[in-house]
Amino acid sequence: MDVRVKETYDEISDEAAELVLEELRKKPDCVLGLTAGSSPMGLYQRLQAAYREGRADFSRVRIFTLSEYIGLEEDNEQSFAYYTRKNFCDGLNLSEKNICMPNGMADDIARECARYGEAIAAAGGIDTMILGIGPNAHIGFNEPGPCFVPETHVVELSDATRAANARFFDAPDDVPHWAVSMGMRDIMFARNILLLASGPGKTEALALAVAGDITPKAPASLLQLHRGAIVIADRIAAKRLPGYECDLP
Repeated sequence: MDVRVKETYDEISDEAAELVLEELRKKPDCVLGLTAGSSPMGLYQRLQAAYREGRADFSRVRIFTLSEYIGLEEDNEQSFAYYTRKNFCDGLNLSEKNICMPNGMADDIARECARYGEAIAAAGGIDTMILGIGPNAHIGFNEPGPCFVPETHVVELSDATRAANARFFDAPDDVPHWAVSMGMRDIMFARNILLLASGPGKTEALALAVAGDITPKAPASLLQLHRGAIVIADRIAAKRLPGYECDLP
């Protein structure tokens, strides 16, 4: 894994944006896999700025989001569909037909999972996958468990994940218990992966992902086997990585 340690979150976002823009220059119809949350916000803002300034054209870009809560409407402010449209799509010249997200309100969730996996395959897979990492080393909503789940699937969210996401809801009990997540196969088949991590809440998870055993108990550890995985982290998140150990509290 290519580990790049920065001093600040802004530097993480700057480097990630340059990598995505370079991919876009090389392949104007590239396929992006997008995560939600706080980690990619700076990156998305920089991509929107690049479009406004005439430095990037997203008209042929296709996007797939990593996950969605089951039971939340697309216009619910806590849904990942709402997040993606507000923080990414609405500031770019994306074509609506190129925006693909799992439907957490589908009548048949199993069929929706199959449809989503087929759509990713039909697009030729993901060119650049943008990931954050959960405090228990999950990526997307691939939670720690007895095995890696390859395909898009239904996930029962762990207590740790629900607690980490409770800050986005009015009350902890409002966090859904179930979600749809892209599986590890589609993540690992991406040609490039950017894993972004910032702050003390990601320190232990990042150590497991980069320097721990490859195990489904820490799903992000599977990224160690990916030839195009780049980790961009600040010093605090990286402080337990070999070669980056420091005496930060």
